[in-house]
Amino acid sequence: MDHFDRMLAKAESNGSLEDDSFHDPGYFALALSVFSGRQGWVAYVLMAVQITLFLAAIWAGWRFYAASEVLIAVKYGISAAVLALMALQIKLALMPVMQANRILLALRQIERRG
Repeated sequence: MDHFDRMLAKAESNGSLEDDSFHDPGYFALALSVFSGRQGWVAYVLMAVQITLFLAAIWAGWRFYAASEVLIAVKYGISAAVLALMALQIKLALMPVMQANRILLALRQIERRG
């Protein structure tokens, strides 16, 4: 970590941290970067599971609204809610990976300047 601290101090003293040459990628570029690299297959598996859970939640929600008895409505309503929350949680699990990719990109830019 000492190496990066020295590089940051050197870049700050040169005033190169304030220039606009660093291109911060947008949200969609960061989201698509999750699917590349050595661990990209994990993101593909997570997204396949997430899509499956989301479709199952839509199906259970459809059955919930079509139910005529209370017990069936409760059964499918709880199932739809749990499946939707699981799908959301899996999708949000990829957000730290996006942030890590952003930090690694910034560190690479600092290494090039330093």
